[in-house]
This record gives sequence, structure tokens and C-alpha cells, in this order.
Amino acid sequence: MTQASTTHVVIVGAGPAGLAAAEYLAQAGYSVQVLERMPSVGRKLLMAGRGGLNITHSEPHEALMRRYGTAQSWLRPALDAWTTQDIQHWMEGLGQAHFTGSSGRVFPSAMKASPLLRAWLARLRELGVVFHTRTTWKGWDAQGRLLVQHEGQDEPHPMQADATLLALGGASWPRLGSTGGWVPVLAQQGVNIAPLQPANCGFETAWSDLVRERFAGLPLKPVALSFAGHRVQGEVTVTANGLEGGAIYALSTFLRAAIAEEGVATVLVDLRPDMPVQEVARRLAATRPRESLSNKLRKALRLPPVAIALLRESGLDIPTTPQALAARLKAVPVVLNAPQPLARAISSAGGITHDSCTDGFMLRALPGVFVAGEMLDWEAPTGGYLLHASLATGRAAAKGLQAWLQDTGAKRYPLHP
Repeated sequence: MTQASTTHVVIVGAGPAGLAAAEYLAQAGYSVQVLERMPSVGRKLLMAGRGGLNITHSEPHEALMRRYGTAQSWLRPALDAWTTQDIQHWMEGLGQAHFTGSSGRVFPSAMKASPLLRAWLARLRELGVVFHTRTTWKGWDAQGRLLVQHEGQDEPHPMQADATLLALGGASWPRLGSTGGWVPVLAQQGVNIAPLQPANCGFETAWSDLVRERFAGLPLKPVALSFAGHRVQGEVTVTANGLEGGAIYALSTFLRAAIAEEGVATVLVDLRPDMPVQEVARRLAATRPRESLSNKLRKALRLPPVAIALLRESGLDIPTTPQALAARLKAVPVVLNAPQPLARAISSAGGITHDSCTDGFMLRALPGVFVAGEMLDWEAPTGGYLLHASLATGRAAAKGLQAWLQDTGAKRYPLHP
């Protein structure tokens, strides 16, 4: 047997990052065991598949890198090593055809996650990966051994590993497995962790009873949202407490920061983003003077009642001249006072900071312990970027783990003091 095959690696978390790490290490010949707290693996992947499983984006690599904001320099080696083309080839190797949509987003042709996940798990099992579901990681004992607790057991028990890779996710959608329960465990060990916050989330505002009762659940499309020099065109949905949807998710980083600093953030909604303001004004001027505002907006601009309600909801006097009203319709203010709770967010911001990790994603405070995926302090918009970085950092952390084992001679010893 080779040295790799007699070396035992434990991966905690069976989401995209954990499975990507398991695949890389098993292919390298290591004995890999994956622990998962939930009854089945890949639950977040399956949830993402409900929307078609947007797994990556086809835009040029440098444009893709910019989607990761201030974390792009940290993530670059991982993303350079696992590109959009690599993901497409990997899918093909699993027998999963793919296509690129008109927006540049890449999907499996099946438009769901389950076929890909089944093929992926079959490959992992053929490689010898062993899965332990309903098994919770509880930290380490005094000798540096992993502590794990199987469902139904009263107490955790130690588990030997030559190296450990944690891929426990952030804290969004906790019912799918990512609870953020790892934060106090690692913080106690001296790991620096930026507070977990909602990302790609909706935002709350104080709607009137009319909007809550008549328009909650209705979409506004197409619209364009502007905030702090950023403009995003797409769709939002009016909820009982605010706005959610792709366009506002894309601004969530900036809106969240502004609310934290100022207490509120005012986003401007363009109700006719496909039409210049001069054309809006011309159409309004062509309506009959005695028509009601609602009829003017419906006939001249085809605005639905929910859009007209948003205009009235601003609390500002509605302009009466065509030019002034056109300007308002292109920038309706909506005051947002809080992001939706983290449990409702699509993803998490915050996590283990760059300075807490080596270039190989090993925790400096805990030699032999590696981290990947949403546990790390990065965020990105929807559009395939979240899954892409989770897969890429899972593989990168696995490579770091392999290099560390080779450097240390894969000797069994406590993973940290």
C-alpha cells in the first residue's frame, strides 16, 4: 500500500466544498471519511438545483474574479486552478451535459442538481470515500483528536485523523445544515472570524398596510435599482416587509454596509429601465390632462398597480409636470432599514479571515486543520459565483492538505497543541 492510502483524512461537511475536497484527496489515494450532521449529503446543492443549479458563469475569467470584491486576491489561486472550463469538463466527466444561458450563467442540461449529485456520489464511493451521516463534529479532545457524536449517542467520542478539512458552510439556510455552530469552537482555539452576516438577501422597509395587504408577493419587473454608484437591472419582489430578488441581492453588500453605518439606506428604483427619461416624459405629456394618475401611468407606460403603489409609497409629493414625474419614475426612493435575517439569506458574508489561514487554507492556529467554502471570509453575488468558489476552495484546501501531509511525512501526531 502507498503512504497516501494508509493516511486517514476526515472531512467535516458534505456540501459542495467538502465533496470537492473528498474527490481530490480520494483520487490522490488517501483514505477519506466524510462526516455530515444531516441525514443526507448535498442538501444545499439540491436546494440550489430548484432554480436550475446555476453552477458557474461563462464571463471572462478576470471579470469573474472581480465578482469576489476585496477577497479576489485571496481566492485567485483557487479560482485560477479551477476555472469555468474546468467545471464544465468535470460535469461532462460525470455524464452531465451543460448549457450556457442568455445571461452567461452555466447550468446542467437537466436543470436540476439531483442527477449530478447522484453521479458525483457514485464516483466518490467508487474511489472509496466513506460517508457518515447524522454525525456531528464537536471539536477536539485534550489530545487533539476529533470529537464526533453520532445521532442517538449520549456523548461524543474521539476519532483519529492525520489531517482534517472543515467545510461546514456559513449560517444561511440553517435547516439545510449550515448553522454557524463552528464559530465559537474555532474562536476558542484562537481563529480570527469576521462576524457572519446575511449576503444575497432581501431588505426590510416599513410598508403601509395597503402595500402589505394588496401587493405582498407580487414581482416588479423589469426594474433597475441604483445605490452608491451601482446600478443593477433585473427583478425584485415586494414582500410583506420589504423587497427581495436578484436585483437587490446584487446590491446587498453595499446596502448592508450603509445600514450598519447610517441606520438606513435609500435605494432608487427605476420603474421603466428600458426607456429614457425623455421618452417617459413624452408619453406622459401625450395623455389627457383630466385622466387620473393611475390611468396615465397604466396607459402611457404600462405600469402595473404594484409599481404605481411603490411610487405613492415614497411619502413624497408626486410631481405634476410630465418631465418631473418622468424623473421620479426613473428614481423612486425606497428606504430600507435592515437586511433580512441571516437564516433567510442565500449566503453568508464574514467567516474565517485571510490572516488566519496559510496559502493552502490551513488554520495557522491549528496545524493540520484546513477550511474551505463559505466558512471563509468572502462573498459574491448569485449567478454561479457562490458554487464556483465553494468547489474551487474545496479543491484548493485539499491540495494544501496534501502538501502538508507530504511535508510532515504523514506522521500521526496531535493536530494542534
